[in-house]
Amino acid sequence: MAILVTGGAGFIGSNLLRRLAGRGENLVCLDNFDDFYDPARKRKNIQSLVASGEVTLREGDVRDAGLCLSILEDHSVSVIYHLAARPGPRPSIQNAPLYQDVNCGGTVSILEAAVKAGVERFIFASSSSVYAGGAQVPFREDSPADRPFSPYGATKRACELLCYAYHHVHGLPVVCTRLFSVYGPGLRPDLAVYKFTDLMLQGKPVPVYGDGGSGRDYTYVSDILDGLVACLDAGFGYEIVNLGNSHTVGLLEMIDLIARTLGVEPALEHLPPNPADPPVTCADLSKASRVLGFQPKVSIQEGIARFVEWFKAEARS
Repeated sequence: MAILVTGGAGFIGSNLLRRLAGRGENLVCLDNFDDFYDPARKRKNIQSLVASGEVTLREGDVRDAGLCLSILEDHSVSVIYHLAARPGPRPSIQNAPLYQDVNCGGTVSILEAAVKAGVERFIFASSSSVYAGGAQVPFREDSPADRPFSPYGATKRACELLCYAYHHVHGLPVVCTRLFSVYGPGLRPDLAVYKFTDLMLQGKPVPVYGDGGSGRDYTYVSDILDGLVACLDAGFGYEIVNLGNSHTVGLLEMIDLIARTLGVEPALEHLPPNPADPPVTCADLSKASRVLGFQPKVSIQEGIARFVEWFKAEARS
């Protein structure tokens, strides 16, 4: 029996594959290496895993229902981690139809295949973006999630509902993990921690949207992996679970922390607020602790130090 990770060549997916390989799991990666960012980065993410034979790579699009079913049947897949998606709240504003097609269409495709192939467990990577408007801080899984600020957030919430429908109709066990601002080695270059670090090292100004008072629940990738892997061992029918750090870091605080870690003085470029940006995110982890034994371990100070060390050694190589 095998585990399939869709979007497995991406930031979180490739880190998850490495963690699962360390457990000796039989692993399959599905990725289409799209051009949201340089596909060469994604290929580098999983190059050693594929070369060693620890991961079987299947190239293709998760929207291809026939391909999904053939992968599940060819490799006797029992567990699916569905991470493949068009990412990012801000860019989703410019191309909402594509986000709907990839995120919702791809999720229906892999859910259909999962039911036909008799998959035993489906783990979906959702996002804190589903909360946005209306939820009180810290965000609980039963908080309102019906006022997304972006098409991206809307598609992630729609995918959660699709997952529930397939659980209800077909009995497919599903857990939707709402991930909060994940960062660490292999981070996508469009995300804030990477972008700020890169700009500061080049001596370029760092963009600050609005008054800089926004805050994010930054969560180090190894903590996220702890939660995702715990989903393999926990019994569930249908669950939604937050995976975050439960500690909000302000935008200017994050910029200052990265600057101090790099030993530079940052220049700031003040820009108008972006409508896709919620003012704050923060995860209530009570349920994650109860059902998964989840407890984040890496502080923001330690996490940024680790990320900067990786960035200087690897990001530009």
